[in-house]
Amino acid sequence: MVVAQKYVVKKYFQGEPKISDYEIVKETLPPLKDGEILIKAEWISIDPYQRAYNSTLPLPYDQFSFQVGVVQESKDPNHPVGSRVVTHQGWCDYSIINMSEPILGKEHRKYALPDLQGLSPSLALGAVGMPGATAYLSFLEIGKPKPGDVVAITGAAGAVGSLVGQIAKIKGCKVIGFAGSDRKVEWLKKDLGFDSAYNYKTVNIANALREAAPDGVDIYFDNVGGEISSTIMYHMKTGGRVVIVGSISSYFAPPDALPKVTLVQPAILFKSLKLEGFLIWDWYDSWHGAFVELVKLIKSGKLKTPEHITEGYDKVFDAFIGMLNGENIGKAIVKV
Repeated sequence: MVVAQKYVVKKYFQGEPKISDYEIVKETLPPLKDGEILIKAEWISIDPYQRAYNSTLPLPYDQFSFQVGVVQESKDPNHPVGSRVVTHQGWCDYSIINMSEPILGKEHRKYALPDLQGLSPSLALGAVGMPGATAYLSFLEIGKPKPGDVVAITGAAGAVGSLVGQIAKIKGCKVIGFAGSDRKVEWLKKDLGFDSAYNYKTVNIANALREAAPDGVDIYFDNVGGEISSTIMYHMKTGGRVVIVGSISSYFAPPDALPKVTLVQPAILFKSLKLEGFLIWDWYDSWHGAFVELVKLIKSGKLKTPEHITEGYDKVFDAFIGMLNGENIGKAIVKV
């Protein structure tokens, strides 16, 4: 008999999420049916989309996220005891799942742990998981980088931005990163090899761009939206490409009171900019091909995979708030 715990969202977040928005529910799991497996969570992913999607789901709902789990009991020969799977089971310590049943929605992906060739299973939540696929596919397919391109990245020290900057350098680009602390700025330059990096909280963005990219920006990788994005778009070259993967600046705002920023239509029009939003759920058929290439880059030493690890299932909410407040460098995960 296994007693499982899970976080259930019972209230919509108002501003920053509060622990009182959740109920921690315990339940005794039933015996396995044919085709099912019992999973013990080993690593739980912490991501901005857990905040962004909050108001879009009917209450109450189980807090979703990806996790790497170890099979404890199995009635599925394809997933024996001791093997690992990646699921969207969220903030729970144990769960029962049938890996062959149809998924409930695009984001509820489930698959055997990718071939990590000896790398930590935690990377299946980061550089060889959804964030890694986001960085690799969006930047290459929409950004279409060429050697010598100037690339600006917001949220540059996060799980996706830190990978995009490194991939851009591998492709021969000049990389400018914007992050939220001086510590992150130094890390981007010294550890990841960004050509320039700035603390967006303390610099004049327009002046920073004139300094780092006097001739303009070719590719803008947008994780945050907001006024910084408007400023960067006005500093782009004619024919520049904008890859939009997030809008962190608006995640705390209710849908009817989004932040007001400078209009970008004149920049888009007169600079002939190309903007495209990228939803990773629509690219699932390409994930595993991206994983193969990302593992190669990691094994070759060309791609660093920073992780911000919080220890303990009871700290999952703390890790969530820390990530939303920008405490993490690289991928935020919880080791259960």
